[in-house]
Amino acid sequence: MSLVAELKRRNVFRVAAAYLVVGWLLTEVLTTILPTLGAPEWAARAVILVFALGFIPAVVFSWFYELTPEGIKREHDVDRDDTDTTPTRKKLDYVTVASVVILIVFIGLFSAQKTGDDTAPVEAISDASVAVLPFVNMSNDDDNEYFSDGLTETLLHMLTQVPDLKVAARTSSFAFKGKNLSVQEIAAALEVAHILEGSVQKVGDRVRITAQLIRASDGFHIWSSSYDRTLDDIFGMQDEIAEKVGYALSDSLLGAAGGDKLSGVNTTDPDAYDLYLQARKERVTYSYGGLQAAENLLKGALMIDPGFLDAKTELAANYISQSETGLMDTRDANMEVIVLSDQVLAERPDDVVARAINLYAKAMLQATEGNLEGVSALAGQLEAIVAEAPGELQPRLLLVRAQQGTQEFENSLPILRDALRRDPFNPQIHYELGTLFERLEDWDNAKASLEKSLEIEPAQPNAYLHLGRVSLQLGDGVSSVQNFLRALETDPKDHELPGMLAAFLYQLELFEAGDDFRDRVMAIAPTSEVAYRIELLRAINNGNEEASIGSARRAIEDDIDNRQFAYCGAVQHLLRVAVTRGTVDEEIAYLEEHAPGILDFRAESVSLKFRCAQFIAFDAWFVSLPSEELLRRLDLMLGVASSYGFDLEKNPATRLDILALRGEVEQAIELALTGVFTRSVAMHLDWKQTLALPQYREIVADSRVQAAMQRWEEEETALRGQVQTYLADLRAAT
Repeated sequence: MSLVAELKRRNVFRVAAAYLVVGWLLTEVLTTILPTLGAPEWAARAVILVFALGFIPAVVFSWFYELTPEGIKREHDVDRDDTDTTPTRKKLDYVTVASVVILIVFIGLFSAQKTGDDTAPVEAISDASVAVLPFVNMSNDDDNEYFSDGLTETLLHMLTQVPDLKVAARTSSFAFKGKNLSVQEIAAALEVAHILEGSVQKVGDRVRITAQLIRASDGFHIWSSSYDRTLDDIFGMQDEIAEKVGYALSDSLLGAAGGDKLSGVNTTDPDAYDLYLQARKERVTYSYGGLQAAENLLKGALMIDPGFLDAKTELAANYISQSETGLMDTRDANMEVIVLSDQVLAERPDDVVARAINLYAKAMLQATEGNLEGVSALAGQLEAIVAEAPGELQPRLLLVRAQQGTQEFENSLPILRDALRRDPFNPQIHYELGTLFERLEDWDNAKASLEKSLEIEPAQPNAYLHLGRVSLQLGDGVSSVQNFLRALETDPKDHELPGMLAAFLYQLELFEAGDDFRDRVMAIAPTSEVAYRIELLRAINNGNEEASIGSARRAIEDDIDNRQFAYCGAVQHLLRVAVTRGTVDEEIAYLEEHAPGILDFRAESVSLKFRCAQFIAFDAWFVSLPSEELLRRLDLMLGVASSYGFDLEKNPATRLDILALRGEVEQAIELALTGVFTRSVAMHLDWKQTLALPQYREIVADSRVQAAMQRWEEEETALRGQVQTYLADLRAAT
């Protein structure tokens, strides 16, 4: 008898099939139910492993034993001619078939449930929804584009005031400008039922406007009209178009008597309105040139119409952007913002954008003076405003700024994602997401979001800047330089961009290349913080200690701001040199003479740059203070930061500093190996100066740390060579 026949005679195939099917069924059921009962993850894996390991013993058992009506018998004791054994064999077949049926039903039900859980319900497009496409500029002068765009924006703003009417966001509507797409395709992308489009022709002091409201499903023109008026009547035309569109969509939206009057911009002067529209266009890229031009245009509008509240709100928002980019002193900017927003709120106390801007500026102004209580409360205040007006973007962005200030990065993600859901083609939201992912160290998503932002709006220097930073985090120095150069090309008026690139090149000891960009800074802004910073870095990395000390002392004596780490970088260098020379007490006396109160860690209200200097002072205090006093001051500093919502130990490099100061050597070594040296050296080019400090002596002595330092040394050498070759090739090509 063949082996196969013998296996069939002994029911081995039947037992194997039944075991597999029943085992599969039980595995599916248990691994589905166990997690819902709170079982740990390993429980489901254990079930699978048990059934897998049991298969071979079950098959071997079936070779030697037989299941009979009288119970289990050894195989040689079973009479194969006995008809009583037949029902047992059939029972095995029935069990197998029944299990297969149950398994199919279970999988079907579970899959249906899973599909229902994972797939969000598709929201039907409401009939009361509309997108306002950019009105086409039919004027002979392309410079009049801002006028047609401004008209579109105003109409869109007015339609958002219609109750229960969903209006696609401005930036998403504008994303389809100039695109050769059908009304149906655009409506589907924006998830609206209607499209308002039109054209504008401006000649001298006359303007001709055509507008039509189209039902996307069938292309039917629900309403259309044309206007031929003087510019003095532009506001009347805007009101008429917006209200007729509202009526055309649904009489009930405005009420039987027309409802409340829709409000556009609050000026009746066409020249002021004209300048306001030009300013809005200039601001969109957030470049130095754009922000400066927008400021001048808005001031011009306010000179014509001092009561133009929308222009004041826009100017206040512009100043916030200027302070963020370094174009304007932070303190000065916040004071201007407070004055402007107070004026708006005096006339329009319910203006949510002005309220958000006002709260933000007051908190930031207090922070510069050392009072962080306003910053701690700011996020909660802005959350309330966002809940009140979820469609307004500016309060959302300020809320994200407030959360990032206290390191609440994870909380910002749903806020920005909800904004993107409302306005999916907004380059600014994609940019903000990119910078947030950067802070969350999600480099792939950071890069994707920033590139999407640039795809929509290419003229954004800040997006290129952050792409460059992401490249550095990934150790790609060439890509970083390329993105910085794109940022420079996009915004040649920004003095900080060449300064940051010069700083990077100096730290790589590529002095000739760094000097090219230093010259740009000195030509544009020789007294800026970044100018002080690059002068110091040039001297440090050149090994010119006397020049570096002189550069650092100029920064202290000129009392510069701490932008780009300029002030604290100077303090840090002076104290590190003092540690090396053994002159800590003398250097601390110098600092306190030229910056009274700088190291008074007991003071309740201290400027942020002084707080920064106090944390840096621990490098010097480590060698000049008794251990008990050092640790007391360290605990006090960490406690102050924690009381305002700042966790200084969240950053691995900062936590490593703290562990080193505490003398917790083993923990510091572990963190260095797993949380610091695993990162790109491109973001830690001052690592040699840091690890040379006395508090790191025992840590650096460890052989594993020595090996990691050698890897960083090799990585830095390779990075230097790649960047040097790229710049040389670039120079040769030009």
